[in-house]
Amino acid sequence: MAGNHYDILGIKPTASSAEIRKAYAQLARERHPDRFSDPASKASAEEFFKDLTAAFNTLSNDKSRREYDDQLAHPRAAPPQEIAMSAYARGLEMFEKKKYHEAVELFRTAANLFPGDARFQAALGKTLALNPHWVREGLEAIEKAVQLAPKVPAYQADLAELLLAQGLKLRARKAAEAALRLAPTDERALRILEQVGPSDPEPPPPAGGLRNLLRRKG
Repeated sequence: MAGNHYDILGIKPTASSAEIRKAYAQLARERHPDRFSDPASKASAEEFFKDLTAAFNTLSNDKSRREYDDQLAHPRAAPPQEIAMSAYARGLEMFEKKKYHEAVELFRTAANLFPGDARFQAALGKTLALNPHWVREGLEAIEKAVQLAPKVPAYQADLAELLLAQGLKLRARKAAEAALRLAPTDERALRILEQVGPSDPEPPPPAGGLRNLLRRKG
């Protein structure tokens, strides 16, 4: 929605019922979806028309208009959980658009509000790790996500990828193996193990084995 109901109709909060009807009728004619043939323009018009109809239905009824005006005069403060989820959702959008700095700030907001939410920590860590100056902080955030949700294979795989990128092959192997214990077909974990290569074989026991060891102790 572009703004509140009055903004959508292009009228003042003091507008009369007649002015509300007039504004709605004019915009309904000008912005009706049937007037547009281009798919993008038509889709935009459909979204606007939904908002326009909602605005008119609210403001054309005296009771609903009074309730709406009261909400505008006394806005409800959003609870922290709502703020965090909104920041997280917007952060995902920014990440998809490759606007990583904005994504970091949004994920950081969510993680600061709810540091015990593994989703926020994992998203923050993955985004921070894209900047060479923030890799350490990114690693810490992903490790925290793993601690908070140890049974989520995606977080183990995220950790393995970052560790491998830093050349920490043994730790990357351990994280990838943890992911595969939870999800044996996890493609990222399998790929990481392939990149890391086979683990070093254990050294053979000394000649004589346990017998010589016991003899020396005796």
